[in-house]
Amino acid sequence: MEGIKVALGDRSYDIIICRDCLKDIGNRLSVIGLKGKIGVVTNPIVRKFFGSKISASLKNVGFMPFIITIPDGERYKTLKTVSDIYDKLISLKFERSSALIALGGGVIGDITGFAAATYLRGIPYIQVPTTLLAHVDSSVGGKTGVDHKKGKNLIGAFYQPGLVLIDIDTLHTLPRREFIAGMAEVVKYGVIADEGLFSYLEENLNDILSQKTDNLLYIIKRSCEIKAGIVEEDEREVSGRRALLNFGHTFGHAIETITGYKKFKHGEAVAIGMALAAKLAVHLNLCHYDVYKRINDLLNRIGLPTEMPGLRIKEAVKIMQHDKKVSRGKIRFILPERIGKMSVCADWKIEDIKGIF
Repeated sequence: MEGIKVALGDRSYDIIICRDCLKDIGNRLSVIGLKGKIGVVTNPIVRKFFGSKISASLKNVGFMPFIITIPDGERYKTLKTVSDIYDKLISLKFERSSALIALGGGVIGDITGFAAATYLRGIPYIQVPTTLLAHVDSSVGGKTGVDHKKGKNLIGAFYQPGLVLIDIDTLHTLPRREFIAGMAEVVKYGVIADEGLFSYLEENLNDILSQKTDNLLYIIKRSCEIKAGIVEEDEREVSGRRALLNFGHTFGHAIETITGYKKFKHGEAVAIGMALAAKLAVHLNLCHYDVYKRINDLLNRIGLPTEMPGLRIKEAVKIMQHDKKVSRGKIRFILPERIGKMSVCADWKIEDIKGIF
């Protein structure tokens, strides 16, 4: 078992990384002071694998668990789905002392966190991620929210979980494509903060893709450490430090919106976004071509896409203008200077974007 503290004063919490630990979740939630009713928000696929195990663990220590199943997929990350969760919580008479568990991937975590942040003006919630992407990224940091037809994650709140419990054995249930998509976020952490992690990925990729335990523990823990450190410095993206986590996401979110969240997994869109951002950095003379090549080559070796043929530039820019990272009407791109060092760039022209296609 590995543990990481996210130090945010009275909003601090632990990230626990372990194997075969879902069966102990009841005890862990008792330790942090939860009791009574707990709603386990999940989708039908994840419920089949883990719903009974978590319910049994919660019942064994006196909790009253209720499974709340919502549809699977980014296109259901909407206010309507959140409203359906509210309806369920109200019918079950959930109170402020009741809690929610987000059991699933990033979509489940974002929706559940937003529901917890807004139901009765805030009830506790726990992140129990079951995908690699959620393990290393979306379950940590307190960003919650839903999508709008004009763009991704435009409606949301900063609301920290009470605990993040990462059981790496859940990864064995993932389709191969889901695991590969999650690797994009691990690559992101290497590029933005740790060349050592990036080199580790380059040198140990076969073992990582074979899901060897020691390699998984290392990349998950290191990714969580990097994100925890950034969140501690800039919890609500005020100073600009947290903006680095959006590397690849400005282009990526536009790609997801254009394709209706149906063609690419989130990590796949982010991989394309990282490749485009690195190419833009070269075009703007922020970094050497070799930086782009290392990023692009690693993404390709993993099996991630790095381009989207037919992407309409004007449409993408229009969507990016609704992005949360827009400041004073200017889209800010997170671009590499080298592996491990980034810049926030708002000094670009539409011709620069055209120049990378």
